Amino acid sequence: MAETDKYYDSLETRDPEAREWAQFEDLKQQIAHAKTNSAYFSNALKEVDAASVSDHAALATLPVTRKSDLMAKQKEIRPFGGLNAEPLEKLAHIFMSPGPIYEPGQDIKDFFRMGRAMWAAGFRPGNLVYNTFSYHMTPAGMMMENGAHAVGCPVFPAGVGNTEMQLQAVNELRPQAYVGTPSFLKILLEKGAEEGLDMSSITHASVGGEALPPSLRTALKELGVKSVVQSYGTADLGLIAYESEVMEGMIIDEGVIVEIVRPGTGDPVAPGEVGEVLVTTFNKTYPLIRFATGDMSAILEGQSPCGRTNARIKGWMGRADQRAKVKGMFVDPAQVAAVHKRHAEVKKVRLVITSENNIDAMTLQCELNGGSDELKSTIETNLQNLCKVRGSVVFVAEGSLANDGKVIDDARSYE
Repeated sequence: MAETDKYYDSLETRDPEAREWAQFEDLKQQIAHAKTNSAYFSNALKEVDAASVSDHAALATLPVTRKSDLMAKQKEIRPFGGLNAEPLEKLAHIFMSPGPIYEPGQDIKDFFRMGRAMWAAGFRPGNLVYNTFSYHMTPAGMMMENGAHAVGCPVFPAGVGNTEMQLQAVNELRPQAYVGTPSFLKILLEKGAEEGLDMSSITHASVGGEALPPSLRTALKELGVKSVVQSYGTADLGLIAYESEVMEGMIIDEGVIVEIVRPGTGDPVAPGEVGEVLVTTFNKTYPLIRFATGDMSAILEGQSPCGRTNARIKGWMGRADQRAKVKGMFVDPAQVAAVHKRHAEVKKVRLVITSENNIDAMTLQCELNGGSDELKSTIETNLQNLCKVRGSVVFVAEGSLANDGKVIDDARSYE
């Protein structure tokens, strides 16, 4: 734990050259471990001499593993496509993310490394953390709970839904900290105010799962939350980067190496140029090496004014593919296609994602002349079941959707 009140540990302020040397020494061991214990990496890295990967230039020569390919790989070799380096019987959990994509979990302290982000958000030992991420199938709820426990915080596992009960719990338990999506925090605070409930105990929030535009951050602060900072992570990789109190970019976590590459390639882009986020992790259970997330970002110049010395990224800047995150859940073109396949009478579909007052919404446009209300209701049910997010359905004239190959149209603005 932190030697001072400001930093989580001494790793955050070490000399950048010392960090790079230490990480690449660890990487040599990680590559050797992956080659020995993972069926996938034993093949993918068979020509790689682990001892030779001693800097970023050498790392950039290694093959890329793409998140977008995981569904196909996992169907070939269940349940993890051979990417795991520990066998199923030695795991504590298996999680499922939209796709579906399955991820392994272990019962070890802060397996997903979220504690660092929560410390930067102002969480301190003894704070009650109100966790509104889902505990059902997906790892988000447990990711955040493990991080809170690493900091020394008890957790109320609120999960999603049951807004009235959640308002009662906040009013009576008086939690100091919140984790979840920023839009749901806004809903809780506004509804609590409408009902005359005291929600003022929540003073710090570590949010993720969706964009945090300046207007939403401002609105949350106006509702009484003193500190609203965001973290960026995935179920596969755990924490990738996080904001500190200065909110100038997102500081890369100490447990990963991040590269920004030209989308669809493994070629690093120039500093400051927008590209796809590639992440290498030191997780021994799931040793992902040059893992292409499909997310877009860019490296910021210089170090954070907060004193942490690791490199920073600008934050989430969209997707390199058509996957989109809606209300904290990824929606994949394959899921939309699965909805379409259930309704042969529909000629073409397009999922349009919008946001009003910082609340995400999605509408499935279906080319069909004269669709019934009953069919509309059935498609909406299938949309929610297959995509795990509720959406509406509208029928549009046959031939009216553009012939551009787009399945998901993310029409949100993050200004």
